[in-house]
Amino acid sequence: MSKKDIGLLVLILVVAAGVYLRNPLFLSPNNISNTANLIGLFGLFSIAQGFVIITGGIDLSSGSMIALLGVLFVDLVGNKGVPWPIALLIVLILGILLGLAHALLITRLKMPPFVVTLCGLLIYRGVARGYTGDATAGFPFGSTYPGLDFFTARVYGIPTSLLLLVVVGIIAWIVLHRSVFGRYLFAVGKNEEAARFSGIRTNLVIGAAYVICAALTALSAVFFAMYTRSVSPSSQANFYELYAIAAAVLGGFSLRGGEGSIIGVILGAILLQILQNLVNLLGIPSSLNFAVMGTVILIGVLVDQQLGVYRAHRRLVEAARETAAE
Repeated sequence: MSKKDIGLLVLILVVAAGVYLRNPLFLSPNNISNTANLIGLFGLFSIAQGFVIITGGIDLSSGSMIALLGVLFVDLVGNKGVPWPIALLIVLILGILLGLAHALLITRLKMPPFVVTLCGLLIYRGVARGYTGDATAGFPFGSTYPGLDFFTARVYGIPTSLLLLVVVGIIAWIVLHRSVFGRYLFAVGKNEEAARFSGIRTNLVIGAAYVICAALTALSAVFFAMYTRSVSPSSQANFYELYAIAAAVLGGFSLRGGEGSIIGVILGAILLQILQNLVNLLGIPSSLNFAVMGTVILIGVLVDQQLGVYRAHRRLVEAARETAAE
C-alpha cells in the first residue's frame, strides 16, 4: 500500500469510529451486511471508472448505462423468458459494444471524452425510458428463477457483490500495477504524445480502457437490477457516475491522468459508503446526499491540485540543486 492508501485507510477508521460513537447501530450485523453489499456494488463500477480516469479521460455515462442495461436484463429474464445466464451474456456484450463505440469516437474521431460520454448519459437514459414507455421494469409477481439469487446471496454472511469486488479488485490490481498494459495506461495518462513517440499504440490502450470500463459497468447493472428487483429508467442509478468519480479521486486517481491505485479506489468507495451511512444514521435528509458527494469531489480535486503543484515545485528545486552542484 502507498502512503496515500494508508492515509485513506486511517481516515476511514477515524470516520467509522466517529459514526459508531454517534450511533452504535453502525456496527450492527444488519447494517454491516447492507453496507458491505453497497460497497461491492459501488466499488465495482468505481474500479471501471478508474481505468478511464487514469488515461486522462472520464465516463459520465455510467449511471445511464446501468439503467439501460438493467432494464434490458430484467425485461429479457422477466418478460421475454430468456434464461438469465444468456441474458447476462447479452448484457455484457452490449456493454462491451457501447464501450467500443465510446473508444472509436474518442480515438478515431478525436472527440473529447467529456462530450462523448455526456451524450451517452443522455442517449442511454432516453433509450431506457423509451424502451419501457417510462414505466418501471420488474419481474412478474411470484416468479422464481433458479440460480438468479446468486446476485443477492450471502456466502457465510458476506454478500456476493463484495466477493466479486475482491476478485475483480485483485485482477484489476494485477493488470494495472503488474502488467505491461498497466504501464502503458500510466504512460498514456501522463503524456499521450510522449507515449506515442515511444512506440505505444495509444489509441488501442485508451480504447481498451473504455471497453473495460463499460464491461464492468454492465456487470454492475445486473447486480443493481437484482438489488432493487425492479428498474425505474428515469431514476435508476441517477448520478452514480459521481460516486465512481469521487471514489477514484479519493483513491488517488488524478483527473489529469497518469496516477491511481486500485486499492485506493476501493478504499474511496468504502469511505463514501461510510459517509452515506453517516447521513442515514444521523437522520440527515437524503436530499443532501449529492451535496456530500459534491463536497467530497471538490475537496479531492483541490487536494490533488495542490499536491500536483507541490510535486512540480519540488522537482524544480531538485533540478536547480543538481544544476548548482554541477
